[in-house]
Formats: sequence, C-alpha cells, structure tokens
Amino acid sequence: MSSFFTNSLLHWYRTVNQRKMPWKGEKDPYKVWLSEIILQQTRVEQGTAYYQRFIENFPAITDLADASDDRVFKLWEGLGYYTRCRNLLSTARYIAFERGGIFPEQYNDILALRGIGPYTASAIASFAFSLPHAVIDGNVVRVLSRVFGISAPLKDPATVKMYAKLADELLDKSDPATYNQAIMDFGAVVCKPRQPLCSTCPISADCEAYKHGWVDQLPLKISRPKKRKRYLHYFLFHHNENVYCRKRKDKDIWQNLFEFYLFESDQLMTVKKLLAEPFFNTMVEKKNFQLLHSSAVYKQQLTHQELSGRFIEIKVGHKPEGMEDFTPIAENMLSTLAMPRFILSYLHEKNVNLNKKKAGFKER
Repeated sequence: MSSFFTNSLLHWYRTVNQRKMPWKGEKDPYKVWLSEIILQQTRVEQGTAYYQRFIENFPAITDLADASDDRVFKLWEGLGYYTRCRNLLSTARYIAFERGGIFPEQYNDILALRGIGPYTASAIASFAFSLPHAVIDGNVVRVLSRVFGISAPLKDPATVKMYAKLADELLDKSDPATYNQAIMDFGAVVCKPRQPLCSTCPISADCEAYKHGWVDQLPLKISRPKKRKRYLHYFLFHHNENVYCRKRKDKDIWQNLFEFYLFESDQLMTVKKLLAEPFFNTMVEKKNFQLLHSSAVYKQQLTHQELSGRFIEIKVGHKPEGMEDFTPIAENMLSTLAMPRFILSYLHEKNVNLNKKKAGFKER
C-alpha cells in the first residue's frame, strides 16, 4: 500500500496538479524559510502577496536583518500572529550577523533556530537541501488519516509519533522535496477539509475513509478551548493635528505594534460611562476637551481570544496626564505605522482622515 500511495501521489502531482505558487521549486533556504513562516496560520492566497512584497523589499536575508523593526512590522501588517514576525527578525539577524549570512544546512541546526518547529525544519531541509525529512502539517495529517483510517486524536503523543513514522515510511527518499510538495498540494486541492474530490481521487479505491464512509469524520475533530473575551476602548487624543500613539511592549497580543490610548474593561462600556471613569477625569481636565466622535462596536476573532471594542476621538488642549510613553503622531502619518488589524479596521473606515470633525455626536 505504501509504494502504491507514494507512486500514485507523485503521478498525480506531475501530471494533474496545476497548483502554482511563487516559491515552488525554490532552493534558496532564505526564500523557503520566508515562505514557510508567512504561511503559518495564513492561507496561500493571502500569503502569496506578502511573500512577494518581502522578497521585493528584502531580496537577501542580510537585507531583512538590516531593516528596522518598524519597517518589517509595517510590511507584515495584516498577517496577524505577530510573534512570527518577531521570530523572523531575530532569526534573520542571527544568521546574518553570527553565521555570516549562511543558512544552516542540517535538520537539527535548522530546528534550533528561533520560530522554527519540526514541520518548518522538515520543509526547509527537504526543499532547500533535498534532505529526507517528511513534512507533517494539517493537509498531510488529513490525507494520512483518511487514506489509512487513523482515528486516534492527534493531541496524543503516541499518535503524533505514529504519524511521523508513517510519513517517513511513505516519503520518497530520492526526491523528498517533490513528495512533500505533492502531499501538501493533494491535501489542499483534492483531499480538502470540506467537499473533498473523492470521485476523481486517484487513491480513493484504497482509501479507508472512502470505503467505510468516514471521510467527514476524519481526521478526528479536537474540541477547542473556550475563547477569552476582551473589551477594548481606544481613545484617540487629538492635539494640534496630532494623535498620541505608543508601541505595545507587554508580552501580549500585538507586541511591537502601535496603538492609541487603551482602556480595557470586563465588559463593553458606553461613551458616557467611559467619560465618567476616574482614569479619564484624572487624565483630562473636566470641560477642557471636546468629544469628536464615537465609533460603532468593532469585533475581531483571534485564535484564543474574542475582541470587542470601540474608538473614541477626543480633542484636548494639551497632552493628557499619565501618557509619558505616548508620542504625538501627525494625523496624516498614521498610515505609516504598523498597527493591529483591530485598529486598522477603524482607520480604513475613516480613510485615516482623522482631522475631519463630525457634525454633532450620536452615541452608538
């Protein structure tokens, strides 16, 4: 079965598959690594444009290493999971400054790099250096689970080892790069999570899930933990055509991205209640400010968090108290800062033209 599976998969890849991606066939480990980091938690359709922009701006790993954090984060803006970007910069600088720009060529050395796990290390090792390491991502697990009828939960360490052993047995050791790309493409194009193309699948006759009617049940779904709910109230303090911003430093979501003044609470609050809070009255002198605008409620789903909040624009006569780490940024320069998607949604709706006053005010 293993040789039939591998041969059928490679035949499909070489004769039928039409999936095109700019990094396919790439042997430069920097470009392979960059594509893999971008594609973590990101669809190929979205990641392709980011990959191309990064390559245009940073054609070599030394170019990325020399770039400022703010420039790189701005290019990354919108991809989310910003820990990937921090690790990208850290690893690029380590390779550029401590290894003379030479990417490590052995699996264990690649795995030791910051932000690289077993899947990414296997991808780089096989694609860039033709080393016999099988990749195991969501697409691969789905294919193997269905074809071989594996119903054990993936979170079980014994199951993880079983998948690794099976993947290694199936790997074409003479051409690991082609095999790894083939099985990932097959999972993305044919053996899809929903509505797989079983009727045209070249392996369906030997697929356990297809034979027994388990396709919709495999791989076994894992219940996700309940998401933490957070309520964010952002204040845009305007002064002399500037808005006060700061870079997030805490080890929380959006570290190193810019934001406005944030008041977080355990529930969504109206503007009236927010302006009556002690923190606001301490920051701004009573009656010495002008309420410009309050937004509708914005929402965003993260992997483990559910965000809700609104934006309140306030005109002040001087910098509010307690904002020592905030810097005045010209309103027409806000679009140059790397910001979280939650904030960008509001700025894009406003066309980042924040100095236009609203006629009157209506709380929503």
